[in-house]
Amino acid sequence: MCAFAGLRLGETAGLQIRDVVYLPDDFVTVLAAHLENHPPLGDEGWLFSLNGYVYNRNSAGNQWRRLRAKVGMDAFTLHDLRHFYASGLIADGCDVVTVQHALGHSSASITLNVYSHLWPKAEDRTRAAAANLMAATAESADSVRTLAGY
Repeated sequence: MCAFAGLRLGETAGLQIRDVVYLPDDFVTVLAAHLENHPPLGDEGWLFSLNGYVYNRNSAGNQWRRLRAKVGMDAFTLHDLRHFYASGLIADGCDVVTVQHALGHSSASITLNVYSHLWPKAEDRTRAAAANLMAATAESADSVRTLAGY
């Protein structure tokens, strides 16, 4: 949930079935498999629990530390997975307001303070636009030469 929905540790620990929205189809499949093996807990439909108890921030953090140690990812926090999610949105071309809403930031300035270095700079956009223009011009120039018999 942190890596592919951008949730914070506490948000993930307290997640209920009714809270799940805007997930990629492949992630819904993964979540459905999880729910088959670990049915939601209680009337509230808690998604994540341990031995019949709902996770809280501390128990979820402890469980993460145990799991990451098993796979050699000791340096990574759950919050790093949230940054991974935000970075992926930005790399795919999402604007600041979209990323702000996806992360639940109260303002776009918070999002920009943390992630502004990841958005393409004006120079990058200018270079890409010029490359597209050049490619489009080359295609039309080739068709003119071909029609003229050059």
